[in-house]
Amino acid sequence: MLKDITVGQYLPGDSIIHHLDPRTKLMVTTLFILAIFLIVDWPGLLGLGLLLGIIYILSGLPGIMLLKGLKPLLFLLIIALPLQIMFTPGEVVATLGPVLITREGLYQALLLSYRLAALILTTSFLTLTTSPVALTDGLERMLKPLERIKVPAHELAMMTTIALRFIPIFAEEAEKIRKAQQARGADFDSGRLIQRLRNLISILVPLLLSAFRRADDLALAMEARCYRGGENRTRLIQWRMGVPDYLTLLIGLGFLTFSLMERIWF
Repeated sequence: MLKDITVGQYLPGDSIIHHLDPRTKLMVTTLFILAIFLIVDWPGLLGLGLLLGIIYILSGLPGIMLLKGLKPLLFLLIIALPLQIMFTPGEVVATLGPVLITREGLYQALLLSYRLAALILTTSFLTLTTSPVALTDGLERMLKPLERIKVPAHELAMMTTIALRFIPIFAEEAEKIRKAQQARGADFDSGRLIQRLRNLISILVPLLLSAFRRADDLALAMEARCYRGGENRTRLIQWRMGVPDYLTLLIGLGFLTFSLMERIWF
């Protein structure tokens, strides 16, 4: 399941989404995330699904990869959905012993699932269609005005991008460690919850050591290339926003406004 994480991965392509300015994609992603948490009724849900479908078609990304990225969400839903269904008051539609299942609870559970899936898809579209270098440049340019108040824009952008890129790397590393420990007789699928958590130590300790080793290798590689931060740094690609970028921003702002109005009216 860990190897299915798509957030942080980059898939090269030649679609219109790939060619958008990284600042545009960062801002629109932020607008979409805000809109996702504002949506409360079916008009917003329908609009969100339609927009995500259009982005999927325009991005040219393989659908199987996006679906695989949703698999890690199942574990969270298994825990969250029953609690949402059982503890939301409202009109009772079924009973399981002392547990009351309400219509409002079912609706809130479906809404939570939809929001989480949309959130993962939105962030996956950003990282899958934006290279790490472009993502760093976009973040740095957006944070540039904060340098007037001594905020290290370049360093913050670099750290954020490295963190995103290391998510799939560590997920793959954890999967390899888990399989290696299972080959040595470790059991992660049976026993009580406390026992399973204890067994995870055999994964977390090697993973933590691997993280420190990778961080040290990265630091040495950056020093070997004379990396000195953003000072006097030049860029191979000079990003400029064009008509598609402004249209995309307008769509993002329009959808956020629609989600806000939908929340007020409904």
